[in-house]
Amino acid sequence: MPHFTTYDGTALAYRTHGTGEPLVCLAGGPMRDAAYLGDLGGLAAHRTLVLLDARGTGASAEPADPGTYRCDRQVGDVEALRAHLGLERIDLLGHSAGGNLATLYAAAHPERIRSLVLVTSAGRALGVGTTDEEWDEAVTVFADRPWYPEARAALDALGPDTPLSRVHEVAAPFGYGRWDAAAREHAAAEARQAHWDAASAYHGEGAYDPERTRRDLAALTAPVLVLAGEYDGGPTPAKAAEAAAFFPYAELVVQPGAGHFPWVDDADAFVRPVAAFLDPEVRTVTVDGVRLAHRVLGPEGAPPVVLVHGRGENSTTWTEIAADLAADHRVYALDLRGHGLSDRPGRYGFDDFRDELGGFLRALGLTGATVVAHSMGAGAAWLLAQREPGLIGRLVLEEPPGFVPLDPPRPPAERPDGPLDFDWEIVPATDAQLNAPDPAWRERAAAITAPTLVLAGGPTSHISQTHLSALAEGIPGARLVTVDAGHLVHADRPAAFLAAVREFGLR
Repeated sequence: MPHFTTYDGTALAYRTHGTGEPLVCLAGGPMRDAAYLGDLGGLAAHRTLVLLDARGTGASAEPADPGTYRCDRQVGDVEALRAHLGLERIDLLGHSAGGNLATLYAAAHPERIRSLVLVTSAGRALGVGTTDEEWDEAVTVFADRPWYPEARAALDALGPDTPLSRVHEVAAPFGYGRWDAAAREHAAAEARQAHWDAASAYHGEGAYDPERTRRDLAALTAPVLVLAGEYDGGPTPAKAAEAAAFFPYAELVVQPGAGHFPWVDDADAFVRPVAAFLDPEVRTVTVDGVRLAHRVLGPEGAPPVVLVHGRGENSTTWTEIAADLAADHRVYALDLRGHGLSDRPGRYGFDDFRDELGGFLRALGLTGATVVAHSMGAGAAWLLAQREPGLIGRLVLEEPPGFVPLDPPRPPAERPDGPLDFDWEIVPATDAQLNAPDPAWRERAAAITAPTLVLAGGPTSHISQTHLSALAEGIPGARLVTVDAGHLVHADRPAAFLAAVREFGLR
């Protein structure tokens, strides 16, 4: 495990997990071995996590002066780590009590922050605290859980002289969205990971000057993500929103069903918004309560093109196409709901994707944009073009569904083993609509006014080419072009795909 020496000569340790740009992570507890962060639910697949063991925890040495356990006196440790890593600016994540340290560091060194992530972070450094009464009220959200009566009784039996270790043990069930086996195992590890004496000193008198911190944060120009758990008693989502307001450029995300350790409750739901926030190529916009990730390339002010992927794909399927079009267009590659880094709300269908695409175009002011869409995304795009004819400027439909009842119908699909990059519930929902589509979807094709190109993949595609020909005939003025590539024209024959799209009018 690598070590470095901090400002007062104390040897501090850190561990690294993952690949990609470094993300410095500060543990909470307070004063808990950073091992409890693990790989933050799989965030290590997107970034190299640099997990600092605070002084006196994990593999780090105890300082000569116990007074340096105080939160504000550990700001120098973070700065020493930054210098040790040779980074001009850092992406910094703080969890719980560690969020106070991250906040103090950002206030003291705003020029060193590239981005800041505060996860279920206590807001003492900002003067946003949670009283015992507020916490007690918040955790009644668990009142219908079978473990609640016994846990509540144990909590009510605590007194002012109860050791901090016992307080944390009793409060543990209230810190997770689900008090299941994974949560119990994660909570049990705290007994061997926490430095209880140091924890008592962390929030000691003089650690915080909220007024000064809020004033100093005015100089922070870096983006800030504040992530709260829906069921967290401290901070509650309302308290997290209050804290977020003190940062000039902050956004708040509330993870549904999560408690104080959101990556334990639902790793995927935690990783998606954090990974999207940390990726400089990804932006997000909220449409009807669903956060949609999207990638933007090309010069501002250039003609806009929106790329919409197919089922089970995401915006990265367009990487080669987007790079070419970005030479003379502003390209927006979208992750539809349930895909990529976008939210997974659990409700899916071609009509849902249609409405979502329309909301995306309106939210970003992209009325009149060219929409290039593949397969399921193409189905959503042509449904949108017939419902709102003035919203789309030009339309490219690559291998769209014909919306003719399938004969024979698709049998129930079996979910493959292992993790997926999309929500499996999309498959049965859209298969049902492909088996028995709304007849009006095809009948209203004549309402489409946008110049339309239908790109067919030829005889090796599983999409009926006869249906695609009929679809093109039903859209006034539509052009049909066949590229013998199968279903994935843009991926398997990108040059031919681009030639057809460019010839259609994307010049």
